[in-house]
Amino acid sequence: MPTPRSSRSANAMADPDRGGAVNGRPPRSGFGMPTAADLRREAEEAEEAARVLPEDAVVDLAQLRAATGTDDVLAALDRELVGLTSVKERISELAALLLIDRAREKFGITAPQPNLHMSFTGSPGTGKTTVALRMAELLHRLGYLRKGHLVTATRDDLVGQYVGHTAPKTKEVVKRAMGGVLFIDEAYYLYKVDNERDYGGEAIEILLQVMENHRDDLVVVLAGYADRMDTFFQANPGMSSRIAHHITFPDYSVGELAEIADLMTADIGYRFSPQARETFAGYLEQRVSQPWFANARSVRNALERARLRHARRLLEAGDAVVGRDALTTFEHDDFAGSRVFAGGAAAVARGPKGGDPANRAVRPPESGP
Repeated sequence: MPTPRSSRSANAMADPDRGGAVNGRPPRSGFGMPTAADLRREAEEAEEAARVLPEDAVVDLAQLRAATGTDDVLAALDRELVGLTSVKERISELAALLLIDRAREKFGITAPQPNLHMSFTGSPGTGKTTVALRMAELLHRLGYLRKGHLVTATRDDLVGQYVGHTAPKTKEVVKRAMGGVLFIDEAYYLYKVDNERDYGGEAIEILLQVMENHRDDLVVVLAGYADRMDTFFQANPGMSSRIAHHITFPDYSVGELAEIADLMTADIGYRFSPQARETFAGYLEQRVSQPWFANARSVRNALERARLRHARRLLEAGDAVVGRDALTTFEHDDFAGSRVFAGGAAAVARGPKGGDPANRAVRPPESGP
């Protein structure tokens, strides 16, 4: 595993209010007195400097790729997510940039660490959290993050309900995320322009400071609907200026949703009969145009409903014994019983396609199919 570019000690990471690097070096963690971690870090830096390649040397990029395991992460992302070609291309470009930076370092060519804070925009169920998880792993393997874990948060995790409550909550989440990726879903809820007494602004200020001072040990990903994220960035230009990568996650096509369903059914030990596959395709054709559709999330919910109908169908059939095929095969009736066929748009909550969060208070559970 490559040595992380971020070499602050764990003690230094514990408080996000600490300042940034001094003379290009991270501050010593023991209030100026070197700790064992500081001495170890400085020894590693000296050893690294002594291994600088001569100008006429060459670097085997294939070997470097294999050593970091970046191809493994990208391959896993490709297996886990159907479609999303443009998203995968952006992640591959970032991986290539960071890998080339490591090759340049071998010749002693240094440059400031690139800004890796990101914005993911798109509808629910389009793979944003999965990509953030793989991004954390990728950055860890390339040595840009110490741990490579993912911490997810929403407004409720960051913003308090009374004076003095927000700062401790936000700092605790940041502390847990240090060394990895902090994924803030529906980030625009941090800012409520119509409420002067809202404490979300305090959380934003802390995040801004952390994103600047500790960007070599924490990557922040802000996620949500594109139009609302645009409004959020317009109202918070400081946050906008700290986001270097804006990645759009498109909705899945009906064909891609069918592929996702195949992957999900295989994972849970089921398969479609030919008739069930045809019925499910008809289900998708109708469901995608109905309110509160959430892409892969809605597909998963539809399969869970089908499992319930499948189990009831077997028990009500009156057969004393069943075989493996019966236990693992979805049939036409397991999907034909959906309310999507019975009532169309009336089968689910009224509202705009994609489930606009503005109507969250009246949103029913995602169990409409």
